[in-house]
Amino acid sequence: MTSLAAPARVIASADEALSAATELAGRFAAGATARDRDRRLPFAEIDELSASGLLAATVPARFGGADLPPSILAEVVRRLAAADPSIAQIPHSHFVYLNVLRFGGTEEQQARYFAGVLAGGRIANAQSERGGRTVADVATTLAPGADGALRLDGEKFYCTGSLFADTLAVLARSTDAPGADGGEQVIAFVPADAPGVTVVDDWNGMGQRTTGSGTVRFDCVLVAPDAVVPRSPALSEPTGYGAFAQLLHVAIDAGIARGALDAAAEFVRTKSRPWFEAGVDRADADPLVIQRFGELTVTVRAAEAALQAAGHAVDTVFDGPGTESAQEASLAVATAKVLADRAATEVSSALFEVSGTRSAGEDLDLHRFWRDARTHTLHDPVRFKVWHLGRNTLQGAAPPLHGVL
Repeated sequence: MTSLAAPARVIASADEALSAATELAGRFAAGATARDRDRRLPFAEIDELSASGLLAATVPARFGGADLPPSILAEVVRRLAAADPSIAQIPHSHFVYLNVLRFGGTEEQQARYFAGVLAGGRIANAQSERGGRTVADVATTLAPGADGALRLDGEKFYCTGSLFADTLAVLARSTDAPGADGGEQVIAFVPADAPGVTVVDDWNGMGQRTTGSGTVRFDCVLVAPDAVVPRSPALSEPTGYGAFAQLLHVAIDAGIARGALDAAAEFVRTKSRPWFEAGVDRADADPLVIQRFGELTVTVRAAEAALQAAGHAVDTVFDGPGTESAQEASLAVATAKVLADRAATEVSSALFEVSGTRSAGEDLDLHRFWRDARTHTLHDPVRFKVWHLGRNTLQGAAPPLHGVL
């Protein structure tokens, strides 16, 4: 929950946002290993992130925010992820659901929730569920309740950031509104401390250990009708909603790759011993090690370049939504996601290859980069992104508007 000692700073420009991200990344990196190793949840660090004003960076200008473009936010997330991938992932859904408000909220809803975010408020997702045939199935219901309120019932898991949030954005089916599969999909914005809400700290993934991605239960939770936003405006039109969400995942993977590369370079410079056959005095003078670092650098820089290109493509959609620009944004982001996925997993594994036996010490926790990469890259399978890219090239097929491409 937000516990700021003073009002959050209001970011006014891209330069301010990037400067704040760099400053915070430097501080967060210092404790990242200990937090991961001991699974110490970053409550103080998330308060710092709130106080910095970065969580309000995308609030529209007419509501007092900087309305920074997606490309700038992606770079902010990338810098944070290079320092601590868990911290970078915690606000992912926060930014995604601000877009739900942007595309589908009423003027009053936007004014209310954007004001809360400008003051340092945090939103987390309660979206995914167990037990359905696919991840897209939603059993949580929002039904008519007492005294004009609505009643929310269901259970969610993978609720990233829920332990740190003031508000939970809950994906549910409105039994009052007709639609496919039992009702229209809506987002209910529910206070995290509302009666009937239980947030459980049960996330046990091998990586991204401190994201607070546990279970949330909703038992007869009363929701005001003006706290409900339809999901369809974000998905039924070429808004760039899905490309934006995926762009931030790309930024996390690219950040992990850069963080792993930097950690490997530092280890080789300061701790590794050269292989005796290399005929050199220092590990960083071994020509084969240098060659491998060159290859890894190409991989990381390619992912970063693809992230930047994809960010500009998403900017174009947000500047002026249109079918053609939205399709190009989805394809650009899909390309970047494939490259960043490969970079994060390859470089975090190659860290040990170039660093040598000493780097495998449990106390060093260098395997956190690989565990974080392997865990985070499971979020959306890149094989389907490759498939959509292939269909577009061969058949001219347009990418779908389902929100995850």
